[in-house]
Amino acid sequence: MANQKTAQGKKKRKKKPGPHEQLKWETARELGLDDDLAKAGESLSVREAGKIGGQMVKKLIKAGQKALQEETVTENNPD
Repeated sequence: MANQKTAQGKKKRKKKPGPHEQLKWETARELGLDDDLAKAGESLSVREAGKIGGQMVKKLIKAGQKALQEETVTENNPD
C-alpha cells in the first residue's frame, strides 16, 4: 500500500500551451470573445464556449482535409 499515490502527494505541473490551446485563443480573438475567455470562470457562457469549440473543430477539419489533399497529390506525383 505504500506505492499508492494520493491526491495530496501529486505535484501540479504547469503545462506549456500546445497547439490546441493556441488555436482556442486565436479563435476566441476572431470571435471577439478573448476577454471573456481570459476570465472564463466569471463570464464565459456555455453558448460562447460552444462557439469557440465549434469554430475550432471547423478549422481542424479544414486543416485535416488540406493535409489529406496534399498527401494525395504527393502520392500521385512521386518525383
